[in-house]
Amino acid sequence: MDPAITFGQVLRRLRKEAGLSQEQLSFEAEIERNFVSLIERGVNQPTIRVIFKLAAALGTSPSQMLALVEKEIKLQSPDAK
Repeated sequence: MDPAITFGQVLRRLRKEAGLSQEQLSFEAEIERNFVSLIERGVNQPTIRVIFKLAAALGTSPSQMLALVEKEIKLQSPDAK
């Protein structure tokens, strides 16, 4: 599984769990709303700076976000079945 796509899926899940729209998240993270959409769809990859901004806006840590991405990749790998 592509880590960029998986990161986007995790970001979307965390955003929805927080009850935020893409616009609200982008405002809180001080990034463009379109960029949030592109990340969630796996089109663009966030920089480390953006990961930190997104994590802060979601009330989590960057390391927790990446741990969720790692966990999801492991669950989706053919070896995990």
